[in-house]
Amino acid sequence: MTVLEVADLVKEFRIRGGLRPTRLRAVDEVSFTLTPGRTVALVGESGSGKSTIARIIARLERPTAGRVTLTGADGAPVPDRDYRHHVQMVFQDPFASLNPFHTITHHLARPLRLHGRTRTRTETSAAAAELLDRVSLPSAAIAHRRPHELSGGQRQRVAIARALAPGATVLVADEPVSMLDVSIRLDVLSTLARLQREENLAVLYITHDLATARHFADDILVLYRGRVVERGPADKVIRTPRHPYTQLLAAASPDPAARGRVVDIDPAEVVKAGSMPAYEHN
Repeated sequence: MTVLEVADLVKEFRIRGGLRPTRLRAVDEVSFTLTPGRTVALVGESGSGKSTIARIIARLERPTAGRVTLTGADGAPVPDRDYRHHVQMVFQDPFASLNPFHTITHHLARPLRLHGRTRTRTETSAAAAELLDRVSLPSAAIAHRRPHELSGGQRQRVAIARALAPGATVLVADEPVSMLDVSIRLDVLSTLARLQREENLAVLYITHDLATARHFADDILVLYRGRVVERGPADKVIRTPRHPYTQLLAAASPDPAARGRVVDIDPAEVVKAGSMPAYEHN
C-alpha cells in the first residue's frame, strides 16, 4: 500500500521590511501519516499553516526542514519522477483551477496523456468519460462543455476527476467546499468519501470547519500558529476537546445539540496556545 509520511515539517518565510529582514515560521515541526482508506483532517483558522502544508506535500513549495516521504506497496520510497502520479491536489477555488478556454474533456485528457495513462485519442476519450462517471457527472452532457457552463459543484467534481486522472493514491483536498453553496457541499464531500472507499485512497482534508471534519474524517489534527496542538480520532477530538483553541473551534461549529449552550473560554488561554503542549487522544 502507498503511505505518505510527513515528519518534523518546518516552513519559514522571509519577511522584508523594517531595519532588517525577519523570518516567519508558518509551519512548526508538523508530523502525521496518510494511509490508504483513511482521511486525516487538518483543521485551523486562516493563517494557521494548513495550505502551506498542502502545497509542500503537492511539491508546490519546498520545506525549510523536515521531510515528506512516499512509500509504495513494496515499502520502498517512490521515485521522484513518479511522485505526482500518486499525489494530487484538489484546490479550494473551482472557478480558478479550471482553464475557461478548454473543454472538460481537455482538462481530463491532458493529465491522462502526460502521465502515460492513455495512448490513443479513443483511449483518452473513453478514460475521460469514465472519470466523469466516477464523480457522478453525466459524461455525454458534460464532456464537451467549458467550465463557465457548469455550476460550482460540477466544476469541483471535474477538479476531483482531474486529480484522479494520473492514478492518484493520495488526495490533498484544500478547503474543497468552502467556496460552494451550502446546499451542495455535502454532495461534493459525499463524492470524496465514496471515492476514498472505492479507490482505497489516502486523503488529507484541509478545513477550518470542525463540523465537516467530524463527519468526513477518521482523525483530526488541530493546527494553531503552525503547530499541531491536538490530534486524535475525530469523535474524541470533537466530543472532548482538551486544548483551549480546539474548544473555541468546537464552540463555533454549528451543532444542533449545543444550541443555546453558553461556552466560557478564556481568550488568554487561546493566545497562549502556541507555547502550550500538544494534546493527543488515544
